[in-house]
Formats: sequence, structure tokens, C-alpha cells
Amino acid sequence: MKAYRAIVSARFRMMLQYRAAAAAGLGTQLFWGFIRIMIFTAFYRVAKAPQPMTLEQVVSYVWLGQAMFAMLPWSVEPDLRVMIRSGNVAYELLRPVDLYWLWFSRSVARRSAPTLLRAVPMFIIAGLFFGLRAPQSVGVAAAWLAAMAGAFVLSCAISTILSISLLWTVSGEGVMVLMSGAAWLLSGMIIPLPLFPDWAQGILAFLPFRGVADAPYRVYMGNIPLNEVWVVLAHQLAWIAAFVVVGRALVGRGLRRLAVQGG
Repeated sequence: MKAYRAIVSARFRMMLQYRAAAAAGLGTQLFWGFIRIMIFTAFYRVAKAPQPMTLEQVVSYVWLGQAMFAMLPWSVEPDLRVMIRSGNVAYELLRPVDLYWLWFSRSVARRSAPTLLRAVPMFIIAGLFFGLRAPQSVGVAAAWLAAMAGAFVLSCAISTILSISLLWTVSGEGVMVLMSGAAWLLSGMIIPLPLFPDWAQGILAFLPFRGVADAPYRVYMGNIPLNEVWVVLAHQLAWIAAFVVVGRALVGRGLRRLAVQGG
């Protein structure tokens, strides 16, 4: 475990150096947050049927999504893309660690550092000026933190699967396009999942993307009551276990057929 902690620590410190990029990302996410809130405000003004979420809840939902944007599993590890295309991935195989958990550790650092740099100022700015409401109680806040921890691990597990896919796809462009679209739509980042039609709710509730964004955000707002938080955590843990098992199996299969460029 010391080796993996060292990898996470080193790459976390490296990612913290990109403060200018985080500031630019914060400005961009504030801009898109305003646009989305204006769209939902217009929708609620003309909607005649009762909605499963209030406008105030949707506003908080939007700002939570903007704060946690960097945590979504929508991209492939760029260093691994370069290493696989150049053949330097062979050096990864020489390290005295398990390859799956090595790449998982990379994903942990890549998801945590940018999220921290953007989420803290986003919570402060949106909470003070733009309608992001605090959790209703300490219990709700604790449940949200637990759900966000599950969302973070689930996101890292999905991202690791994407990295492993590079053993077959090399460039990863197609995988990133497909995953980014799926992650944005099915996690609730475009439209909160409760606003989808009734016929889609069962599918959305089963898929793993709900556990990455929608469910933790609704726990934060109290839209999912405390006595149902265990369902959210169980859903996340089940998908984490599934992605880890599949990921380790894919690593084993990929290494048996890996051909490094150059010989």
C-alpha cells in the first residue's frame, strides 16, 4: 500500500501545480452554470405540471455539478495515452506493483487534485452569491460526504477501465467521445435525472452514472431522504466491485497479448 500511496501523493502534488488552469476552469464553469440556471428558470416559469424537484433544488444541483465537474469519468489518462502510443508503457510493466492498482492510483490523483482546486472556490462563490444552499442538517451533510466518497471511487474505477481500453484502442479518442457523452447525459449533468420521463427512470436508476453525480447531489439537497442513503451507497459499491473485477480481468487479458511498438 505504501507504493500506491506514494504514487497518489506524488501525482496529486504535481496536479496541484495547474492552478491557472483551475482558475480558468472555474470561470468557465461559472459561466455555464449561469446559462443552465437561466434555461431551467425559463422551463419552470412555463411548466404547468408539478415537477419532482423545486427550482431551488435544481439551482443547487447545477452548482454541485459545476463544482464536481473535474471528478466525472469522461477522459482517458493522458500520460498513459502517450506511453502506449510511444511504447514506453513497457516501463510500467517493470514496476514492482500491480498494474491495475497503479493505474487506479493515477486516476485517484487525477480526479482529486483538480476537483479540490475548483470545488472549494465554487462552493464559496455559489453559496454566498448564486443560490447554492447548505445541507439541511449535519446528518445530511455526513450522508452527502459518504455518497461523494462512493462517487469518487466509482468515477476512478470507470476511468481506470477507460485507461485499460488503451491496450486495444491505442488512441482512445473514440472511447473518450462515447464516455463523455454517456457520463454527461446519464449522470444528470445536462438534465437532472428526476426530470427525465417516467419510462427512463428504471434504466437511469440501474446504470452506474447515477451514482457518480445525480444521487449524491440529491442527498445533499434532501431530495433523497436519509433513510434511503443506504440504497445509494449499495448501488455505488456494487458497481465499484463490478468495475474492479472487470478491470483486473481486462488487464490480465491485455498483458497476455500486448505488443509494444518498436519490438
